[in-house]
Amino acid sequence: MAIMSTPEDRARSGPERQRLRKLAQAALNADQTVNQVEDIIGEMGPVLAGLAKTTSDLDGTLENLEVTLETFSTTLVRVDETVTRMASVVARLEAVVSRVESIVVIAETALRPIGAIESVGRAVAGRLGIIDAD
Repeated sequence: MAIMSTPEDRARSGPERQRLRKLAQAALNADQTVNQVEDIIGEMGPVLAGLAKTTSDLDGTLENLEVTLETFSTTLVRVDETVTRMASVVARLEAVVSRVESIVVIAETALRPIGAIESVGRAVAGRLGIIDAD
């Protein structure tokens, strides 16, 4: 049985057919987009797993860094304490050196007359011929 179509039916079917074609194409495009998204998500799985491992490794490294920084801080405190003690030792050594220098000056002053007597004695002994007068 043949369906008779009127010009009005044909006029309506043209835009409706276009609309159906656009809807069908949109559905195909949406399906293709969903497939692409699924592929991307599937590829992101290993990347996210690697990122999780990297983040975990970074956390461990930061914990080690924190321990190292605490040790470094303790070492710096000890160095500061040692420097303070060394400054005290240096001050005491400077006082001792100053005293020794004073003693040396006193000894040199005290020994000058003895040196003069020795020089006169050598001169006399040299003239008497007891020693060489070089």
